[in-house]
Amino acid sequence: MSGAAALLAELQRRGLTLAVAESLTGGRLADAIVSVAGASAVFRGGVVAYSTDLKRSLLGVDGELLAEHGPIHPEVARQMAEGVCDLCRADVGLATTGAAGPDPQDGHQPGEVYVAVAGPGGFSVERLDLDGDRSGIRGATVDRLLAMAAGVLEAE
Repeated sequence: MSGAAALLAELQRRGLTLAVAESLTGGRLADAIVSVAGASAVFRGGVVAYSTDLKRSLLGVDGELLAEHGPIHPEVARQMAEGVCDLCRADVGLATTGAAGPDPQDGHQPGEVYVAVAGPGGFSVERLDLDGDRSGIRGATVDRLLAMAAGVLEAE
C-alpha cells in the first residue's frame, strides 16, 4: 500500500478530512493523494502557494515571520498546514516548504525542506535534509510527508 493510500485509509477510518498546502512540491503532493481511488471520500483540496505573498494572503502565514525568516522555516510550514485546514475546512492539513534546487534559495541549500502536519491532536513539523536533483527532492518530500502524516495519526 502506498503512503498516500495508507494515509487516506487511516483518515477514512477516523472520519477525518484532509487538505494540503504546497510550495516546493508544486502540486505533486495533491497528485499523489488523488491518484488513489476513493480519495474524494476524505480529500477536500489544496493550495499551491509557490510565492511568499500567497503564503500570507491565502494561508494566513504571519507576514512578520515571512519578512524576518523567509518562506523556508519550520514555523512557516506549521502555519501553512494550519492555514489550509481553515481555508478548506479540513480536519488535517499537510504542508511543504523548502529549497528544491538546483540553486540555493535565500541562503538555504537545495534539499533543506520543512514539512508539517496539523490536525485534531496538534501539529508536527520536521526538517528534511535531502540529496538529489530537483525532481528527486520534490518526490522524496512527498514520500516522507505522507509517511510522517500516517505516523502522526497512528500515534494519536
